[in-house]
Amino acid sequence: MPDTPPQTLRDLPNWRYLLQEYDELYRYLPAGGSDRIRGHQRKVREAISRLLKKNAVVQVQPRAEKPVTAHLRRALDEGRQGVLAPVVRAFDALDSQLSWQYGYEKVPKGLANSYAYAELAGQNGPVICDDLILGVVLFAPGCTYPAHAHKGITESYVCLSGAVSENHQGVYVPGSMIFNPPDHLHRITVGDREPALLAYAWIGDKADLHAQKMVFTRARK
Repeated sequence: MPDTPPQTLRDLPNWRYLLQEYDELYRYLPAGGSDRIRGHQRKVREAISRLLKKNAVVQVQPRAEKPVTAHLRRALDEGRQGVLAPVVRAFDALDSQLSWQYGYEKVPKGLANSYAYAELAGQNGPVICDDLILGVVLFAPGCTYPAHAHKGITESYVCLSGAVSENHQGVYVPGSMIFNPPDHLHRITVGDREPALLAYAWIGDKADLHAQKMVFTRARK
């Protein structure tokens, strides 16, 4: 019996639509006059364009939930009323195919019920890609995500719903982008009343992208 050919973005149009919406995010969100942020946005768009042009393979992963996904419906409902409703709707269309993860062998204390992420593109899929990682992260109300940094990786978050602060410096609401250059130590806090849903993109060398180990830094007393 012949092997079943792998599925691609053309076979699974909802995945293609989601990538198109991410391209729109990184094409039209303002860079605030920052050349560094503008350059990062361009690199993300170029990587997405390569995936679309080559009709990337999609390996749909088994559905997996975490306790925080009890807040997902609220986050999606709020996001559909916001400025980024198109990307929220594209994400919601794939809800049944998302594999929510912690990303740690041992979940840090306090995060097991208040945090999880779902990767959308990367070395392990679902959209197979080796020079970019895309995903979404969901935080419960009142969550504090401890200080951490990413070696060699430029990271951005786009707030889709809710409100968060990074390092207690400014408040990010739907339509806002957080930019973290490589090795930048950052800590995220979430509003008390609503969950927060953030899209993210990582750009870096292939070795750095796929050899990341999350290390948290203890807050100084």
